Amino acid sequence: MTSHDTDASGTGADTSATETSTERLSPLHDAHVDAGASFTDFAGWQMPVRYSSDLAEHHAVRTAAGLFDLSHMGEIFVVGPEAAEALDYALAGKLSAISVDQAKYSLLLSRSGGIVDDLVVYRTGDDRFMVVANASNRAIVAEELRDRTAPFEAEVFDESDEIALIAVQGPAALSILAAVREFAVEGGALDGDGFAEKLDTLKYYWSFAATFDQHPVLVARTGYTGEDGFELYVSPDIARTVWDALLEAGSEQGLVPAGLASRDTLRLEAGMPLYGHELDLGTFPAQAGLGRVVNLAKETDFVGRAASEVGPDSTAPVLVGLMGHGKRAARAGYPVYASDAATDADETVGVVTSGALSPTIGVPIAMAYVAPAFARPGTELHVDIRGTRLGFTVTALPFYSRKKN
Repeated sequence: MTSHDTDASGTGADTSATETSTERLSPLHDAHVDAGASFTDFAGWQMPVRYSSDLAEHHAVRTAAGLFDLSHMGEIFVVGPEAAEALDYALAGKLSAISVDQAKYSLLLSRSGGIVDDLVVYRTGDDRFMVVANASNRAIVAEELRDRTAPFEAEVFDESDEIALIAVQGPAALSILAAVREFAVEGGALDGDGFAEKLDTLKYYWSFAATFDQHPVLVARTGYTGEDGFELYVSPDIARTVWDALLEAGSEQGLVPAGLASRDTLRLEAGMPLYGHELDLGTFPAQAGLGRVVNLAKETDFVGRAASEVGPDSTAPVLVGLMGHGKRAARAGYPVYASDAATDADETVGVVTSGALSPTIGVPIAMAYVAPAFARPGTELHVDIRGTRLGFTVTALPFYSRKKN
């Protein structure tokens, strides 16, 4: 899933609820205030960072379900007879190959091969696609899409302000959604018959058109937590009603509202990259383990293709997982050192990009870019944590994978 702009894990984010005239509020802001949320400023938005505690919300998602407000994300539509061909040129993946109702993770690359943003693209019709961008990159993604699709018979519309996004994540997500009687399959029975069956058979990274009390909803089986879950694209006018209905339906199944802090530790455990940490303009997808997302087999040209064919230098750092041996967490920006005595003790071999004490595993985990010679799983490294070098072991990602039926 797209990296969803969720760095609010207590590593420097401002969690005050102070508002200024330039801050944007989610259509669910009043619901968060009523629930006692603490807020963080993120990409100009006031978003809930936590309601009760980071740990409680994290564990709720792993054992039951969490309810997330993601209305700060960008939704940009590409529409027209050549929309598919336009996106094949604009993005690194082959979007023309996906079916109607299918979603695909993709990348918007610079001409030099770096990552402008990571995205999820939904094909909502033969000639209609919805591109979901990170909040901090919404404007540049819209601008780049307009520029790149200009030679094609396709138009670009930024409809982010007309869409609220709610996610239900966790093992109980399916049963909670199915219990909300206001949901129905679009064009189906209004009493909700068939909706639960549609949910149950929906595959990962697929979606379908539904209604909530006869209002349009796009239901997608996607997420950014490592758990089963769904994302609901709704009108801001009904967002609060949908939010409250979900909380009521999930009240006996352990559903809790969850903030961006728990979302950050959940995605870290699941080994999912975050734009601005693991992904940026200076990083090739191959360095981040996303080489497979760049489709060099497609016949047509795309922005960044020539640079991607060359790829990063053989000495360029690569993304790895790190697992610590104590209880002190490594944080973004902390230097990584080799444990090998043959290596200069003062020479850094990498840098941490994200880190936390894992609530599920109970030990410090981190992602870091390290020199390729130190990237093999099992390699012992040290991270300088506020002046003390502590041991970490290179570990294959993800740190956590849910048990599937």
